Amino acid sequence: MDRAPGLSVRLRLTLSYAGFIMLAGVLLLAVVWVFVLRHLPAYTNVSGGVLVRSFLLRDFASAAGTVMVFLLAFGLLGGWILAGRMLAPLTRITDATRLATNGSLSHRIQLPGRKDEFRELADAFDMMLVRLEAHVTEQQRFAANASHELRTPLAISKTLIDVARTDPHHDTGELLDRLHAVNTRAIDLTEALLVLSRANHRSFTREHVDLSLMAEEATETLLPLAEKRGVTLETSGDIAHTIGSQALLLQLATNLVHNAIVHNRPEGTVWVNTGVRAGTVVLTVENTGVKLTPELTATLTEPFQRGTERIHAGHGGVGLGLAIVKTITQAHDGTLTLTPRPAGGIRVTVELPAVSPHTVTAGAWRG
Repeated sequence: MDRAPGLSVRLRLTLSYAGFIMLAGVLLLAVVWVFVLRHLPAYTNVSGGVLVRSFLLRDFASAAGTVMVFLLAFGLLGGWILAGRMLAPLTRITDATRLATNGSLSHRIQLPGRKDEFRELADAFDMMLVRLEAHVTEQQRFAANASHELRTPLAISKTLIDVARTDPHHDTGELLDRLHAVNTRAIDLTEALLVLSRANHRSFTREHVDLSLMAEEATETLLPLAEKRGVTLETSGDIAHTIGSQALLLQLATNLVHNAIVHNRPEGTVWVNTGVRAGTVVLTVENTGVKLTPELTATLTEPFQRGTERIHAGHGGVGLGLAIVKTITQAHDGTLTLTPRPAGGIRVTVELPAVSPHTVTAGAWRG
């Protein structure tokens, strides 16, 4: 935004301080005039002669002028120094802002001293820089990982096509099957990225959702996969009303149940439960997979992170399942908790704000 040049804040504070000093001096001289000099007689006998009031007034006026000049100089100099000291923290904040504008997010103000308005502003700015730097770093890492993941199926497709061109007698059916599998993975990855972006921007319609129905639909959809892998699905729980996107919450439940099935041990079990706590609705999904350390568990919600035995033939996923779950949960103002089970496997708990079905109004609103 272009602005016309104007006086600096320091100069304005200096002029204000000097003006206040001048005003105080004028008021003091006025008090002396009104309550002292005005009541002097025309002639006053003093030792050594007679003092004439007119001479006293003339001397007073000359001294008053000198005092006013001194007060003006003192006000300007003192005001300039004081304004500089008071605005020094603001200068540091401005310098840090310019550095951040130029892309340097690692700089911190770290303003010393006791708490006041400037230090509160500096601390808030430092906290903003911390979060912004973490967000930018996460986005850069995500973009690099996404580029790598998208490049892989494209490179495989190119290799398969090159093989087909150089070897016309190659089995066409096998080539088409492999190309179909690679393209399917690329499509799944692209769709997952779109879901992640949509949830990140909270650009979805909010409506009344029963989380227990989302969990039930997800388990029914994935039941054939569980039977194929010899995994037992057990569902239970209560009605859990919340507000959000039905499509995204169904995606959340589906991702959790899918992960619990494909990252399970043979003939394992998956438990899906919904419930209501104080002010929240809870979806819990846990399985009987391999033992996980707390350190590894903490990384599983990062994009494209795969833990021990997290890749299985035909159902390796794209490494975004729990990242999508985390983003959808945050977009619905909820919390996601991952806890390794002592006997093996993991327990994933999603908590979302609860609502009463009687508070739901007709229609939906934008998030």
